[in-house]
Amino acid sequence: MSTIILASLEDTKALGRRLGAEARPGGIITLSGDLGAGKTTLTRFIAQGLGVQDNYITSPTFSIIHEYQGRLPLYHMDLYRLQELSEDDELGLEDYLYGEGLCVIEWPDRLGEILPSRHLHIELTIISENSRQAVIREFGGGEHH
Repeated sequence: MSTIILASLEDTKALGRRLGAEARPGGIITLSGDLGAGKTTLTRFIAQGLGVQDNYITSPTFSIIHEYQGRLPLYHMDLYRLQELSEDDELGLEDYLYGEGLCVIEWPDRLGEILPSRHLHIELTIISENSRQAVIREFGGGEHH
């Protein structure tokens, strides 16, 4: 576990771009934090690190998943509005979770047991208007992203 203070948007950009540049096929990064903590902003910078051309990353709150093409496919999931998963939801999400792209998942607790044990989790906490604390934990051993 490591804790990083992201004192500015530039710090968040540097972290996100590094995560995207280091991402590997089948990687999973989960993001948690209050509304407005910067989960979608961090995802935008991860996309930049992956070489996603359209850097206008938006939260897929209503569609649940947005797909972007970069060096690896980026599957950005926002599960905030998902109360519970049906079997069909699980099957559809597993295609992404065990695919060849990078999954970045906001509100991962909504996945329950289908969340693979091997993933990188980042919890963002608001410190001030422009700064955040990022607590980064690796689960399941080995490379996660």
